[in-house]
Amino acid sequence: MKNPDVDAWLRAYDNPMKPVLEATRELILRADARIGETIKWQAPTFEYKGNLASFFPKAKKHVSLMFHKGALIPGAFPNLEGDGKEARSFKIASLDDLAQKETELRSIVKAWCDLRDEA
Repeated sequence: MKNPDVDAWLRAYDNPMKPVLEATRELILRADARIGETIKWQAPTFEYKGNLASFFPKAKKHVSLMFHKGALIPGAFPNLEGDGKEARSFKIASLDDLAQKETELRSIVKAWCDLRDEA
């Protein structure tokens, strides 16, 4: 479910991590048919019955996803970092790093969608 607003945002996005961000977007959108995307807070944001995660577009050494309520996502996800009440971050350093983290990221997306369906 690609959003043309996100496509337009990506066309204008000038960042050395753009290929990794684009590949991460594709992975997340393919991870679960329930996931959609939009532009919020001037960045691509994934959502399903609420905000799942937003890219932090200013990072230049890695792709950074901020999972707005990451602490609530059930499961053990070693790359969901942070110890705050709600938010968690997930960083991807390269396309190879994304390939290594693909299963975990897919599982996070599915766990979020399942959680939201239970609410």
